[in-house]
Amino acid sequence: MAEAVSLTFPDGSVRQFAAGTTGREVAESISKSLAKKALAFAVNGTVRDLSDPVSEGKVEIVTRTDPRALELIRHDCAHVMAEAVQELWPGTQVTIGPVIDNGFYYDFAKDEPFTPEDLPKIEKRMKEIIQRNKPFTKEIWSREKAKEVFASKGEKYKVELVDAIPEGQDLKIYYQGDWFDLCRGPHMASTGQIGTAFKLMKVAGAYWRGDSNNPMLTRIYGTAWAEQEDLDNYLHVLAEAEKRDHRRLGREMDLFHFQEEGPGVVFWHGKGWRMFQSLVSYMRRRLEGDYQEVNAPQVLDKSLWETSGHWGWYRDNMFKVTVAGDETDDERVFALKPMNCPGHIQIFKHGLKSYRELPIRLAEFGAVHRYEPSGALHGLMRVRGFTQDDAHIFCTDEQMAAECLKINDLILSVYEDFGFKEIVVKLSTRPEKRVGSDDLWDRAERVMMDVLKTIEEQSGGRIKTGILPGEGAFYGPKFEYTLKDAIGREWQCGTTQVDFNLPERFGAFYIDQNSEKTQPVMIHRAICGSMERFLGILIENFAGHMPLWVSPLQVVVATITSEADAYGQEVAEALRDAGLNVETDFRNEKINYKVREHSVTKVPVIIVCGKKEAEERSVNIRRLGSQAQVSMSLEEAVAALRDEATAPDLKRKAAARRG
Repeated sequence: MAEAVSLTFPDGSVRQFAAGTTGREVAESISKSLAKKALAFAVNGTVRDLSDPVSEGKVEIVTRTDPRALELIRHDCAHVMAEAVQELWPGTQVTIGPVIDNGFYYDFAKDEPFTPEDLPKIEKRMKEIIQRNKPFTKEIWSREKAKEVFASKGEKYKVELVDAIPEGQDLKIYYQGDWFDLCRGPHMASTGQIGTAFKLMKVAGAYWRGDSNNPMLTRIYGTAWAEQEDLDNYLHVLAEAEKRDHRRLGREMDLFHFQEEGPGVVFWHGKGWRMFQSLVSYMRRRLEGDYQEVNAPQVLDKSLWETSGHWGWYRDNMFKVTVAGDETDDERVFALKPMNCPGHIQIFKHGLKSYRELPIRLAEFGAVHRYEPSGALHGLMRVRGFTQDDAHIFCTDEQMAAECLKINDLILSVYEDFGFKEIVVKLSTRPEKRVGSDDLWDRAERVMMDVLKTIEEQSGGRIKTGILPGEGAFYGPKFEYTLKDAIGREWQCGTTQVDFNLPERFGAFYIDQNSEKTQPVMIHRAICGSMERFLGILIENFAGHMPLWVSPLQVVVATITSEADAYGQEVAEALRDAGLNVETDFRNEKINYKVREHSVTKVPVIIVCGKKEAEERSVNIRRLGSQAQVSMSLEEAVAALRDEATAPDLKRKAAARRG
């Protein structure tokens, strides 16, 4: 009698199956309809081909509605794309084709690189292959056979890949009809299960194995989804994202630019710098009364970075400079700071601290520099020089929970002021490689788990929470705050990180109630993270239609006729006196031309003044993105725009004073 295998199903039931029973047979034993829907199966979380034999453990049947199905769909779609390419252009070599975020790609070796015009032809052939609905089947080949077969087909890159597979590992060959490829798998049952919710997106050059010394290949990117609606939504988001690209809007709004002589650093223009400083001023006001704003040096000797540990594990990302010594000094190595924390510890350590002074909260809008690869640079979102809204709280162990909650309230309040309502807070727990005792980690994680529950309870479920096992920093657990923008994209911005490591490394201490030296808990805290990146997020979230209180230029006063210029100047001065940023446009141009021109640069409010408005002491208000015109008295307009241009925190302060 064949040995039995015990399988545990999602509902908790346990059934016995004969050894060698396949995943497909397990699905059929549950129901014929489930077997028809099945794409693969999983044992203890590992996804396998339906043709694989089951092994003991928790079994799940993967269908199209399972989140894991997307990777299978995309993986299979990449294989079908490779088959389509070789059918259309015989002699093209296929190399590697992995699944990536939101899609897949495949690299090809072809004498003449592919062009965007080739993509529709490839898509059409892919649909034909999918329509054939050929089964995916797997064979295990010897290393010698694989090399011989691929060499005979002229697939030299595949021969290299075979050589790179460690000895002792199976070489899996997957067929889809007559076409086959070297692949680790798993795959779905047949090409027909891919569906037609896919699209090829672009072509690009890529060096073989990412090495510029190797031949240049052509990479074709694609995206694939379980349903057409999902594909349509994704393409819509991409189109919206392109319209909202902060780099394009930055040019149109005359905010900033980048150039080759300063890779990864921002050249701020007048309007952009005004917006940047407005954001810093808002954040500075939010810290009043709770934080001491400090400023640590930009350049520090490498010895400090050796003590902090950054020199050992972050040196390649730091900008370094060697200063030749004179007759009395030796050569010294300095580094531009990549973060503010070591400098803040020096400030905390300067002078004896008592437990009565804690918590001590040090904040800095610190300019930091990190060497990012040139290929990773992306406008304001990924730069080499940026400003952190950084803070470090030094507190007692007993104060840690209250401080984390206080930080949370501040972070959520800031996001709400900018209109972000959908926030996710996740707790990242201890990684495999870490410093500090298990007792310290147990205590910190227990406290932060309680804080996480409180965050969700206090929000009434509005704030979603979760756990990221093993994703904590090596020095302590952390909260990560992710916000969702207007088109559904998620951005991780804020963090709260508990640190046992740096205070110990630098010998930081305070005098406790027993007159003993005690190491403080250090909490790293950021809200925007990078001020540049947060501004880029805001520009894309609002598509350049910035709220009046954020916009660098809030109003343009434009006249219809020169007879209204004097009154237009009076309107502009009244608005400036009310605290608004105003420009005038008294050029001898038609008013529609002026309105159109200022709309392109995303001016939120255009006030039009003509002879009639001058006589009535009124104004005509036009809003960005609207054809409507609103007429009101000058006094009403100034009062309404003053209120709209007042930052939310200042409104709250004014309301509190009145109350």
